[in-house]
Amino acid sequence: MKKLTLMVFASLLGGVIALGGYKLFVEDKQQTEKLSEAIKDFSSDDFTTQNILENEEENSSRLVTHQNGYSFTENPDFTKAANKTVSAVVHVKNVEVRNAPRNISEYLMGIRAGKIIRGMGSGVIITSDGYIVTNNHVIEGANELEVTLSNNKTYQAEIIGADEKEDVALIKIDGEDLDYLPFGDSNTTKVGQWVLAVGNPFNLTSTVTAGIISAKGRNLNEGGTKLQSFIQTDAAVNPGNSGGALVNTEGELIGINTAITSQTGSYVGYSFAIPSNNARKIVEDLMEYGNVKHAILGISGNTVDSKIAKKLGYSLSQGVFVAEVNNGAKKAGLQSEDLIIEVDGIKIRKMADLTSYIGTKRPGDQVEVVYLRDKKKNKTKVNLTEHDVYILEVAGLELINAEEDYLKQFKAKRGVRIAQATSRYIKIPQDQYIIVGIDGKKVNTVDEVRQLIKNKNQYERTQITFQNRQGQQETLAF
Repeated sequence: MKKLTLMVFASLLGGVIALGGYKLFVEDKQQTEKLSEAIKDFSSDDFTTQNILENEEENSSRLVTHQNGYSFTENPDFTKAANKTVSAVVHVKNVEVRNAPRNISEYLMGIRAGKIIRGMGSGVIITSDGYIVTNNHVIEGANELEVTLSNNKTYQAEIIGADEKEDVALIKIDGEDLDYLPFGDSNTTKVGQWVLAVGNPFNLTSTVTAGIISAKGRNLNEGGTKLQSFIQTDAAVNPGNSGGALVNTEGELIGINTAITSQTGSYVGYSFAIPSNNARKIVEDLMEYGNVKHAILGISGNTVDSKIAKKLGYSLSQGVFVAEVNNGAKKAGLQSEDLIIEVDGIKIRKMADLTSYIGTKRPGDQVEVVYLRDKKKNKTKVNLTEHDVYILEVAGLELINAEEDYLKQFKAKRGVRIAQATSRYIKIPQDQYIIVGIDGKKVNTVDEVRQLIKNKNQYERTQITFQNRQGQQETLAF
């Protein structure tokens, strides 16, 4: 019995040794050959590796680039961009100086003369001598502006100018050799790209958060007359971040953090930034002209949807449907029912894409427009014209210049167009009235209205003459 047991044990031991030898010498050789083959394949024309550093302390990330141009990083390093950005982002305090209580309530509450901080936000230094870009809503109504750098040094700032509609403002401090951020090209940003948001949320100075670009050309004013085109990210942005920097991993300024959508007033996963190309154009205008020059293509229309596409016999569902043409677009040969699909090589998917790109241009610039007509692709070059806008505050109306064809609809030879009501207390039907006179004087341009109002006594009532589509006039006092 013992002999039988020993024989069985010896047989089992021999089998194990034989199997182990096979695994060690035969399979290991096969695996080595497969691994070598895999490495050979990976090093072939299909893939290339770049920036793989032997010193892991210098860079723990590895960049791998596919032949199609797509690249991805393992463990992306944000320290370079963060260090570059933090010193160029400032804390902006909107200060109101009061000489006395404004009402009995403030008096009873013990509020006396002094300085009161109305609001706080962020800003980005864009030149070494102290020009700073921020949001208009951060500095709006300020008697004084106090700017604090990341090193806690404080300056008084002056307002150079602002674009209220685009919510961009330019301020200046007296400084030298300041750290600043260069503008990046927001047109080259891509959905899924890593970004950093830098600002001062909840008075927490120099806060850096990371995320990706979630969407581009985001319009938060669907159905409104003011089209927006934000960069949407999931980087955490909260009250106090407004006016701060959105940068790429190279530390280039690609956006100005502006808004969040939230039912609580705090970050819930969505934040929105003004593209850097739009902000840069506004800043350059303010520095050069003192005001912002708005260019227009000369069309009105809306984003293509399935109904429009079906009506015109197209299978596509992206682009801009042209409803009406005037100015440069009309001279360039564009017509109603054309579909704009590209401008200067940039794909136009919706109206916000078009308005955002034109917003980076100036009157007199020329753009190449690709459009569809009768299912054929066409090209034309359009000279952009100036979009002169004036807010007639006394009546709560936004005015723009009217084209001759538009005036004919009102049986008029002169007048200015009412773009929209800016006050919720003013109810006026869209495109049903024009303004033909101010205080008994005929007007034909926005600038004429501007000059008449400018020369009035501020306490003097204003007589405005409206004309409807039947040619009937009515004068109201405001």
